[in-house]
Amino acid sequence: METMWLRQVRSLLMVPMFKCLVAICLVISLLVFVESVYMNIVVIYVKLFKRKPEKIYKWEAMQEDIEVGDHNYPMVLVQIPMYNEREVFQLSIGAACRLTWPLDRVIIQVLDDSTDPTIMEMVSMECAKWASKGINIKCERRDNRNGYKAGALKQGMKHSYVKQCNYIAIFDADFQPEPDYLHRTVPFLIHNPELALVQARWKFVNANKCLMTRMQEMSLNYHFMAEQESGSTRHAFFGFNGTAGVWRLAGMEEAGGWKDRTTVEDMDLAVRVGLHGWKFVFVNDIEVKSELPSQFKAFRFQQHRWSCGPANLFRKMTMEIILNKRVMIWKKLYVIYSFFFLRKILVHFFTFFFYCIVLPTSVFFYEVNIPTWSTIYVPFMITLFTAIATPRSFYLVVFWVLFENVMAMHRTKGTFIGLLEGGRVNEWVVTEKLGDALQTKLLPQVKKPRNGILQRLNLKEMMVGIYILCCACYDFAFGSTLFYIYLFMQSLAFIICGIGFVGTD
Repeated sequence: METMWLRQVRSLLMVPMFKCLVAICLVISLLVFVESVYMNIVVIYVKLFKRKPEKIYKWEAMQEDIEVGDHNYPMVLVQIPMYNEREVFQLSIGAACRLTWPLDRVIIQVLDDSTDPTIMEMVSMECAKWASKGINIKCERRDNRNGYKAGALKQGMKHSYVKQCNYIAIFDADFQPEPDYLHRTVPFLIHNPELALVQARWKFVNANKCLMTRMQEMSLNYHFMAEQESGSTRHAFFGFNGTAGVWRLAGMEEAGGWKDRTTVEDMDLAVRVGLHGWKFVFVNDIEVKSELPSQFKAFRFQQHRWSCGPANLFRKMTMEIILNKRVMIWKKLYVIYSFFFLRKILVHFFTFFFYCIVLPTSVFFYEVNIPTWSTIYVPFMITLFTAIATPRSFYLVVFWVLFENVMAMHRTKGTFIGLLEGGRVNEWVVTEKLGDALQTKLLPQVKKPRNGILQRLNLKEMMVGIYILCCACYDFAFGSTLFYIYLFMQSLAFIICGIGFVGTD
């Protein structure tokens, strides 16, 4: 009797519910696939017809004017926000001070929120060293860390000398622009008054550090190649990456400047400036050296911030976008649907729930048929698009897929917290830099003790990995397909991350 009751519950409740869940995932799968195809078609169009920014917007190299001298050059403020950046502060300050721009037409502003007295003293000494060489460099500090990076940037804008500047370049503490960076970016803003932002792409100096950094390189290269390139080409809008960009001060001020209401102050500013009708341009050919987090813990914190922040911003800005009257309805639809809802929210939920929960659980529901196109063809095409952005890592695509599915769990959690404004919604943990950009260390490094197995253990990854492993064993014993091969690999990826054997110590 009990067995009959369980069968009825299964057939009347569990199976229909699971079928409904699968159907929802299939619809989302198509939406994600169509968006990916759309972005890559735009990229192909740009490549085939050579639609470089220099052909779309006016660009002329800066010319020396004998009569007016250096005053032909606009004033540029270079901001470098940092917080206890022992390993990399010399890199960013040095690179900024080596920018080939007239010395009297550029101000380097180091926004030091450090709390370590030793690091504060070293930053001050570094600034003094460059000041003695004739560089106009300011080291600004505040007595609190309210608003974190956004708060520091906002406070930095209040100094009187900022009003002299027309444009503002921003570099995080681990970024090293090439000397000609301003010469290649600022002319876009000078000759195109409708432009508010010029964004360069990132180049990763420590991509070969470990397997985890190689996979980050693949994801971020695709982000720049597809998302930033397509947004710049089709909509003249994309998310500011928070660094390696030059802003028009007038555009920033019109939109209200920096706000610290979320942990993605860069995206917040970009959306508000975009809603005022300003245009952005992404220049793929300009690269700025930077460092990838090589420690798994640091990478998890970074991904939490990068997923929680956009979701929280979406919650706060949806009505503001809808009611905006400055931009066309198509641009508002693009920002709400493509930029926010699909890429920043839905894709995280879909990746984790479909590939790590629904597919493994399907081995217990033989009545439910999941079409092959959703499990093989669509994922294959999306993975192929990603691999094209980093050809040298093509042989790592399997590892990339498995690792991305693991990280989708953290991104999903972060997205939930952002949408619901949970307890960690405004958590800001600075991504730790190890100074991997240095061939020869400039400062004595502080050696940290190696974590024991208990400190490295990540319970969430372990739990999901063990569940998928159970599903794999069941499918191996009772299934009629080779689906268990994927499940064994995915469970192994979760367990390896759960034990902490990923990245560097």
